Amino acid sequence: MPVIPFDLQYVLELVGTYFFAISGALAVQNRDHDLFGAGFTGFITAIGGGSLRDILLGAYPLVWIGNVDFLYAIFAGLITTFLFFPLVARLRKTLFLFDTLGIAFFTILGVEKTLALDFRPEVAAIMGMFSAVMGGVIRDTLTNEIPILFRKEIYASACLSGAVVYLILNHYGAERNSNLLLSIALIILIRLVAVRFKLSLPTLK
Repeated sequence: MPVIPFDLQYVLELVGTYFFAISGALAVQNRDHDLFGAGFTGFITAIGGGSLRDILLGAYPLVWIGNVDFLYAIFAGLITTFLFFPLVARLRKTLFLFDTLGIAFFTILGVEKTLALDFRPEVAAIMGMFSAVMGGVIRDTLTNEIPILFRKEIYASACLSGAVVYLILNHYGAERNSNLLLSIALIILIRLVAVRFKLSLPTLK
């Protein structure tokens, strides 16, 4: 029986898409949106950052157009939210949890895609951060919230930190899958610690 190759990056990208779809759909709770409105917000949240990244990098077709598996991941996230909403909504700080997982996955995957297209590491770090946070920016804009990127929370800086660590370890020849998991875990850890202890970057005064 042939062995099916396991691509950790591909699996994580699907998982990140799934989490972002849930994050977007949950963002409209208590706003009198119907299921279509919630689904649309979840869909845009899931594809927004990656699509803008691909457009800026000139990578066509866009990732979700070129591979239908990403649409399935989005639909799975929306169906999970709709069918198990009472359970999902009761999870403590659910939107924060799913959003944190989403940005962690998409940061490192954005870095890898940018490097694969032969852009410099500096550009890869920025594009990794960009692909991670822009879905949330679009989500917050659609729901008439101040985008989390413009609040005092440590958000984009956590993504940038994880991207830089990934690039450094990659430069020194770290094993790819271990580097992926370590850098993703770092982003999640920074976000959790920052929220738990109410840490923020200095404001401009």
